[in-house]
Amino acid sequence: MNSPHRGKSSVEMSIVNVYCVFIFAVLISFQVGQAQPVRLSGGDTLTVAFTGDILLDRGVRRQIESHGIESIFDARADSLFRNSDLVVGNLECPATALKTPMMKKFVFRAEPEWLEALRAHGFTHLNLANNHSVDQGRRGLVDTWHNVERYGMTAVGVGNTMAEAAQPVLLAEHPRRVWLIASLQMPLEHFPYLPEAPSVNQESIDSLVVRIRALRAEDSTAVILVSLHWGQEHTLEPTPMQRSAAHRLIDAGADALICHHTHTLQTIESYRGKCIYYSLGNFIFDQDRDINRRTCVPQVKVTRDSVVVRDNLLSM
Repeated sequence: MNSPHRGKSSVEMSIVNVYCVFIFAVLISFQVGQAQPVRLSGGDTLTVAFTGDILLDRGVRRQIESHGIESIFDARADSLFRNSDLVVGNLECPATALKTPMMKKFVFRAEPEWLEALRAHGFTHLNLANNHSVDQGRRGLVDTWHNVERYGMTAVGVGNTMAEAAQPVLLAEHPRRVWLIASLQMPLEHFPYLPEAPSVNQESIDSLVVRIRALRAEDSTAVILVSLHWGQEHTLEPTPMQRSAAHRLIDAGADALICHHTHTLQTIESYRGKCIYYSLGNFIFDQDRDINRRTCVPQVKVTRDSVVVRDNLLSM
């Protein structure tokens, strides 16, 4: 099996650090929204960690119910989180007490109180722009959103309307503004597209290109991070269409793409000096094949004049 990690060999039970570096001039202008105060762990460096898919149902539910919520966490990842100011995960299930399942093949639901453990282990933001956030319908989606906030985290890629869900989230203002844009790039099963109803963001690549260009024009020194839920499940390489789309987003002004969905760790690419993670792989999940156990927890380190993306490759 070919390794997807820039030619690196298998990384079972170990961490490998690789760097992508890009430099920016410093001139801060433009104010949209409010970022939560962040106490920087590394002086004037902001560190943002990202994880792939988090499932708190099915086999993971059985693990929690048998051995407790703490049994699903990994000490190596916890160490990375302690050395990060913000941690963004992709929550691959609704977290709601509502039981209103959609008509689809795979339907998930987590107990909302389990979100407390995610916050305790360092998560600050949870992406909901994925194909399972709506598994319990729109009411379940909204309840999950409120529960994420109830437990002290920020939901990303969700809103009371599609336009609201598409708005960039301001992660931090110091040492400069850092924006996160999250979008689901696949259709939702039996979930009608109602742009004026509560939704996850399903903004197209064309629209994202326009949005990123406008944000870059208004905020020239900001860091713009993009998180897409996309790709073909259980594959190691992105499709040619994904590569083309990723390059367009970088060309429009994005500084990194950090994506998920395939349940595998896919190609990590450097394009024009910017990192593209086509899929981070599973972070907390119940799939045991080797192809599904490799994951990456990248850390984006932002200073006033540089962005360094550090790979942390794990086998969970």
